[in-house]
Amino acid sequence: MCTWRVSRKSSVFLVLAGIFNVAIWPRFAVAIVKDDRAWDGEAWSSEPTAFMWVHAVLITTGILIGLGVLLIGVRGLRRR
Repeated sequence: MCTWRVSRKSSVFLVLAGIFNVAIWPRFAVAIVKDDRAWDGEAWSSEPTAFMWVHAVLITTGILIGLGVLLIGVRGLRRR
C-alpha cells in the first residue's frame, strides 16, 4: 500500500489538470478527424493516414494520463 500524501492544494491542482485534459483532448480529436490530412479521400469513407494514427495515439495517451492525474487528485482530496 502506498503511504505518500498529496497536499490539498496539490490535489486541487491535479483535479483541475485532469479535468482540463479530459475536456480538451476530445475536442482536439474532433479537429483531427475533420482535417483533410487525416484521410486518403473522403472522411470516414477512406483509409486513415499516418497523420491520423499518430494523433490518435497522442490523444489516447493524453486522455489516459489526464484520467490518471484526475484519479490521483481525487484520491488526495478524499484522504482528508
